[in-house]
Amino acid sequence: MIAPEKKKISVAILDLYEGVANQGMRCLREILNQFGEIHHLDLHFDEFEVRLKQQVPSLDYDIYISSGGPGSPLDSEGSEWEAVYFNWFENVMSYNENPAHLTKKNVFFICHSFQLACRYLKLANVTRRKSTAFGVFPVHYLHEEINEPIFEGLNDPFYAVDSRDYQVIQPNHNKLKQMRASILSIEKARPHVPYERAIMAIRFNPYMIGTQFHPEADATGMLLHLHTEEKKKTVVENYGQEKWDSMVTHLNDPDKIMNTYAHILPNFLHLCLDQLEPVMV
Repeated sequence: MIAPEKKKISVAILDLYEGVANQGMRCLREILNQFGEIHHLDLHFDEFEVRLKQQVPSLDYDIYISSGGPGSPLDSEGSEWEAVYFNWFENVMSYNENPAHLTKKNVFFICHSFQLACRYLKLANVTRRKSTAFGVFPVHYLHEEINEPIFEGLNDPFYAVDSRDYQVIQPNHNKLKQMRASILSIEKARPHVPYERAIMAIRFNPYMIGTQFHPEADATGMLLHLHTEEKKKTVVENYGQEKWDSMVTHLNDPDKIMNTYAHILPNFLHLCLDQLEPVMV
């Protein structure tokens, strides 16, 4: 008996890590490989080094994931690599807006990429945080967005890995309305400090979505990172031993980041598969 031919899916990963060692790219590769195996897909992905080599993918891919990365999402404004990156961004937007293209290009923006997209589209202010956010934190989705498909299977709040010195705050509601974009989730309430809660996820349009947190992060990578001498020393010196112990406990809780890992990007990929079938009009 001849096995049915597997559906072919192509994914482009835009790597914004600038050559810095990280767990993010490993996690993205593993999620894609697992998704392809579970759903019996012929799933192929390529990686593009955006910041060092100014590489961006063509429009021949079905799905795009733009990674997190180090450094400031503000200081790179006007750089050569940003010009290349935003040219790619505009090309994807134009492609999706063309009614002649029945199948669209879906994009997921993570952390640094999310900050860049928000800044570029002028949807909110991107500013430096008073202190670094690092650890496992609760994220609350807005109840008017309760039917957002990427949250399917998650509680409110759900838990996610946060690792950033910058934040997206003070949304431009007129611009959001004009683009028909919607804020999906915000960070945990902090009544003891007088700071605005940051935006944690936005659906930019039906085919582009992004998160401030790292939905690709897994417990293995975070535990390895936390147990390095340098990171443990940094966390303990800045937040105390109790905070470090709490982070390790959260990482070992299957209802926290591993639940987020198992749902958000897989949910996004499911949506992409559904949309890859052309809609006849």
